[in-house]
Amino acid sequence: AASVLDTMVADQIDTCKLRVASATATDAVVTTVNAATVTTNNVALGKDHIKAIVDVMKERNIPAYEGDDYFCIAWPTTFRTLKNNLETISQYVETGFQMIRNGETGRYEGVRFVEQTYRAKGGSATGLGTPAGAWTNSKSDWAVFLGADTVAEAVAIPEEIRGKIPTDYGRARGIAWYYLGGAGLVHTTAAESRVVMWDSAA
Repeated sequence: AASVLDTMVADQIDTCKLRVASATATDAVVTTVNAATVTTNNVALGKDHIKAIVDVMKERNIPAYEGDDYFCIAWPTTFRTLKNNLETISQYVETGFQMIRNGETGRYEGVRFVEQTYRAKGGSATGLGTPAGAWTNSKSDWAVFLGADTVAEAVAIPEEIRGKIPTDYGRARGIAWYYLGGAGLVHTTAAESRVVMWDSAA
């Protein structure tokens, strides 16, 4: 059930209008507002990209997801360069060194980083998490930055376990889960978008 519901939400996030990308710049991003980008990525996601993306989000008045923080979700390898950057920054600070020892991705520029391995790598023009759409230069992969009020769920019948009516004189039995509902982006226009995707044209 969890994987089906995660997919339902991820499919909605994939329709977000705001996309940011970088061809080779390590400290700037190109922003588009039509759910696509014409920029083909050829650089790993790094700390200076995070700064540029946070600037985009703040200047668009996107409220923080929780407290004062935005959230970013991506694959561990998408965060690798960023994690290396953060280790260099944190290694001489006691709390930072403890984070390194714990393997935490951490928080930077008001963004908390969350690793996931459920939604496939790839995407670009074919959609978030489409393995056939792996990025051309293989330098990075999708990352989703979230502000508050991103995806809403409408539930008609919440998740439940249902038992099969026994057949074959009681020998054929079964259980299954059942749910009736849906999800959608709360803000579907670029001007009000609460989701920003690190993306690539190919």
